[in-house]
Amino acid sequence: MKYAANLSLLYPDRPMSQRPAAAAADGFEGVEVLFPYDLDAAALRAELDRHGLQAVLINTPPGEAGERGLAAVPGATDRFRASLRLALRTAAVLGATRVHTMAGTVPDGTEAAARATLVENLRWASDQAAEAGVTLTVEGLNRVDMPGYCYATPAQVLDVLTAVDRPNVRLQFDLYHTAKEALPVLEELERAWPWIAHCQIAGPPDRHEPTAADGELFAGVAWLAEQGYAGWLGFEYRPAGDTSDGLAWTRHLPARPRPPA
Repeated sequence: MKYAANLSLLYPDRPMSQRPAAAAADGFEGVEVLFPYDLDAAALRAELDRHGLQAVLINTPPGEAGERGLAAVPGATDRFRASLRLALRTAAVLGATRVHTMAGTVPDGTEAAARATLVENLRWASDQAAEAGVTLTVEGLNRVDMPGYCYATPAQVLDVLTAVDRPNVRLQFDLYHTAKEALPVLEELERAWPWIAHCQIAGPPDRHEPTAADGELFAGVAWLAEQGYAGWLGFEYRPAGDTSDGLAWTRHLPARPRPPA
């Protein structure tokens, strides 16, 4: 298992240009960036390369103000396709091989149309991503933080993935969102295991660093290690204080990130 720093959230006291150096100094091997579309992607890639970091994951653009993605929005297919193409171009510059494809919010009464739109869009996007050597990921976002989002639980995502049925459209399993939904993390991991392509972690309820009280999360990470999970675990949380000092929580991980000697 490899650890990735989410540069959009970690090291908030530093400009983005300085965050790769900080992540490398803290022993991370990779990075996530939520929405790198207002950044100079080539300059960021150069900084990542300079510090021996791999870009792991980016998100598709969320859309206009207040939108949370476009893949499940009826009538927004052209905008979704443009956003997916932009994401793939940006991922190519950064060297990222995972793109979280954001679905968007679904108003009550539009669920059937949204699901049909989502499945069609993901099948189209799968073909575009395959040509680029990219895996698309789909993630449930809990209903407290993201009310009205297309799906909140791994089971809901698996239902969509089964319908899409493409090998490069997989599950992004976030232990934080699962716990925030009051679901049993280990049971959800076991059910979702064949579909998992990327994992993330944060501590509920406030999305800070996990603490010793988050034993269920650490048990989940240990289970992934036991299964031989060789993918990434993204640290996608808002630090409660100094990011580097806060990494003391990683002593609970099977193999904690360590700064280079």
